Amino acid sequence: MENRVNDVIYLISDQSQWAVAAYYMIGAGVVGGLGAALFGWLDWVGIPSGTRAKHIGLWHGVVNVAVLALFVLSWVVRHDDPSLPPTGAIVAGLSAMVLAVIAAWLGGEMVYRLGVGVDGGAHLDSPSSLSELPAGAGLSTAPRSQRSSSYTGMERRASPARVYAGVECRATTAGVAATPGPPVLPSGHG
Repeated sequence: MENRVNDVIYLISDQSQWAVAAYYMIGAGVVGGLGAALFGWLDWVGIPSGTRAKHIGLWHGVVNVAVLALFVLSWVVRHDDPSLPPTGAIVAGLSAMVLAVIAAWLGGEMVYRLGVGVDGGAHLDSPSSLSELPAGAGLSTAPRSQRSSSYTGMERRASPARVYAGVECRATTAGVAATPGPPVLPSGHG
């Protein structure tokens, strides 16, 4: 992203050192992006097929490949004279940044919503964070072929459900949702 800031400063100030800095930062970013792509692919092949996480991971990868391609294009077009980048180089870089925001959201969805790479019992089929449903809504640990239609999703995790939207959503020992309210601290704390 720093290279985009350098391009904007270059466009505003017309000082060529900003364009040269952007050129070198793009080159470093492409090298880093290639490394990230390798590890991202290794993570993606480990996600079970048929899950929402696999689908989102595919889109995350495809968008990131497009980002990388646009940055490579921007770098190649600047190569002859980094101090005077053509308009196409700057447009390619700015377009890559827009796509990078989308890829970042998809990556965040996988890590923070679906728990990919974070939790062995990740919610690989959680609903979208845009759906306003809790991450564990309607999930099962059983293979899809063995799930009953009466499954409520409460059995998904061995640990209690996380707090969602500031409301306590943990189940009691009887399996009934606890009354919403502030968390109760053990005696002797606060």
